Amino acid sequence: MLSAKMEDYLKALYQLQRDEEGAVSTSSLADALDVTPPTASSMLDTLADAGFVEREKYKGAHLTPEGETVALEVVRHHRLLETYLTEHLGYDWSEVHDEADRLEHHISEEFERRVAAALGDPEVDPHGDPIPSETLEPLDEEFGETLGEHETGDEVVVERISDRDSDELAYLSERGIAPESRLEIVDVAPIGMVTVAIDGREVSLPDRVAELIHVRPVPTEENTGTA
Repeated sequence: MLSAKMEDYLKALYQLQRDEEGAVSTSSLADALDVTPPTASSMLDTLADAGFVEREKYKGAHLTPEGETVALEVVRHHRLLETYLTEHLGYDWSEVHDEADRLEHHISEEFERRVAAALGDPEVDPHGDPIPSETLEPLDEEFGETLGEHETGDEVVVERISDRDSDELAYLSERGIAPESRLEIVDVAPIGMVTVAIDGREVSLPDRVAELIHVRPVPTEENTGTA
């Protein structure tokens, strides 16, 4: 049986593979999990011996199909829990990530099924991330451009907000910016700030926060008001 720590490593590898589009270096994994590179290397050896990871010297590590299945199951638990906490327990979408991290390793498959049924088998979590299906098929996690890649005058809809930092999520929540919010880009300053209009207010966001926000363009007919 895998330990919670092993599952954390597999989930982190899954997420880093998605972001880096390839094998993951030991240093990247260590940074993501806030451990030393030797500690990460030791765990990767353990996971490789168990058949969940493949490692190639100087080229990094990646999940085997078995490792990806375990990672997807943990991700499913995590994102279902985030959704349940938001929809049924009154948590704000910006504060569920850490809570779900603590719970994801400790729920049974029956509990998972009941949570999914109570939620109506949702396809995305409160941050806009897709929830793996019960069959744990690989996800298509291709997202649109970030807010910072758009220009002044563009109108966009928030598609996903990365949950890498709870403080930055709280910053956005306090300003009313969440998945499905509609934004107009008012100004992109050379000093590293993006100003957007939302519900008649202007909000200025540092570049590091704008990078968390993945958006899609508002359809042309909505921009022009034509059918």
